[in-house]
Amino acid sequence: MGLRFQQQSAEVRALQRQAYNIATQKLAAAVEAADDPSKLAIVSDLDETVIDNSALLARDLKNCHTYDVWDTWLPWERDGKPTLIPGAREFLNYADELGVSIRYISDRADKQKDYTLATLNELGLPQISPETVLLLGPPKVERREIVRKDHQIVLMLGDTLHDFDGGFRKTPLDHQKSLVDENAAKWGAEWIVFPNTAYGTWSEAPLTTWSDETIIEKW
Repeated sequence: MGLRFQQQSAEVRALQRQAYNIATQKLAAAVEAADDPSKLAIVSDLDETVIDNSALLARDLKNCHTYDVWDTWLPWERDGKPTLIPGAREFLNYADELGVSIRYISDRADKQKDYTLATLNELGLPQISPETVLLLGPPKVERREIVRKDHQIVLMLGDTLHDFDGGFRKTPLDHQKSLVDENAAKWGAEWIVFPNTAYGTWSEAPLTTWSDETIIEKW
């Protein structure tokens, strides 16, 4: 059900466009307030933020293969044809036109970086180079610090919470929820989160149920 929502629902498309609309508004305000926009940077995740990999997951699900063990991911990076998340190209081109630096921070395989660069170029995204695309190696928090050495990060975009802060990485869900509340002012302001109902740290969390007896009653 979650994968069907992620790939096929109009609602997820609306949420994705909503996220990019908010990002566009916040970036415009940041640039207007800046003395030198070239010193500003946005940091974006790739998968399920800029590019849509749901075709791989759907193929694996159809073949009764558990996709979130990720043993089909490397061939997908090499040979797959992901599509763009709605609104991604427009927003990134807008940032590029404003003179803002774009850094793509993703946990795609660094040993396959040439394939990812080729995919991003084929999709027509701006500012794609070995220096602007930082793949799996040090944790994302350390890669963000590389960006901060010579830029002010004004926006971060991602579909999982460690795309925004290292405190979310490998921590229990209850702690993640507390951190979300502690950082309430940043959501939709500095941090733009995208929907991903296909996979995540929540995927094996137990559900809270209503304890009353089930009563079947026709409408």
